[in-house]
Amino acid sequence: MVSKRRVVREKVLQTLYAHEISRDPIDGVIDQVLIDLKKDQATFDFARRLVLKVVEAGAELDGIIRKRVANWEFSRLAVIDRVILRMCICELLYFEDIPPKVSINEAIEIARRYSTEKSDKFVNGVLDSVLDDLKANGKLHKSGRGLVETPTRRHPDS
Repeated sequence: MVSKRRVVREKVLQTLYAHEISRDPIDGVIDQVLIDLKKDQATFDFARRLVLKVVEAGAELDGIIRKRVANWEFSRLAVIDRVILRMCICELLYFEDIPPKVSINEAIEIARRYSTEKSDKFVNGVLDSVLDDLKANGKLHKSGRGLVETPTRRHPDS
């Protein structure tokens, strides 16, 4: 069974992909693609917030990705993979209530479903590296029980 948040993330992916390809104003793309989510305000708000934050922080997110794919031309990365990486890194940086493992696992599953045969492994490798870097540099700000791993207690999904 697919979680509600997975469905929402898939809609966010569709929204960001449509924006990336069309370059139409993001508010119009949100209105078109996320319309089904409007019946649940909290769900719609999360999706909209994630979309807008990815767009707002796009240059920063792309800079993080570029550091991890130095052997590749950034423009040669599959658009879907770039969007998935942006979404997940955005969650790691700006959504303090979402455990890192949840964000990464969701990104891997979405890559497996929507991108190329090897994208899930590629996305996993990039995101593991980004997570390690964020932890090492003190840039991972998660709060609440179970959101940050400690030596004595791990998140139940691990």
